[in-house]
Amino acid sequence: AIAEIVGKCGGLDVLINNAGVNPTYDPSEASIATVKPAVFNETFQTNATAVLRMIQAVLPVMRKSGYGRIVSVSTEMSSLHGIPSDYYPLAVSYRVSKLALNGIVALTAKELAGTDILVNAYSPGWLKTDMGGPSAPFTANEGAETALYLATLPTGGSNGGFFAEMRKFGGPIQLPW
Repeated sequence: AIAEIVGKCGGLDVLINNAGVNPTYDPSEASIATVKPAVFNETFQTNATAVLRMIQAVLPVMRKSGYGRIVSVSTEMSSLHGIPSDYYPLAVSYRVSKLALNGIVALTAKELAGTDILVNAYSPGWLKTDMGGPSAPFTANEGAETALYLATLPTGGSNGGFFAEMRKFGGPIQLPW
């Protein structure tokens, strides 16, 4: 698929890793003690392993051109810094898989330091999507604002950052991992 994109478009400048699953409504997701390995593995495959594979697929093209922007959708629920002692006890597989995604982003950014291939993650917030449901306060378009910002960073822009949704703070705010 990457070769087809490069053939049709002449290159590939931006990858946005946006696919994700969240089995929150599975009762086993309430605790590390009860999470089902099959649910955990499926969630991890989509939210972390697929991100790794996509990055591996685009890196040769981006390295050859000397330019690229890789943006991965994460969640503030995966921040190690942001897990209080009374954290929301659901979504074990989702949180752990997005924590792994954050690690992939941070390590890839370090590996590409000094290049014009910038790698960042962001939390879009709770959105009206198939995963977020109709009660979510924001649209997918609103959630994409930060992705667009990160995908169009200038040379020398942030690399290896984790960002909150821009609408929350009126601009880009980097979060602690």
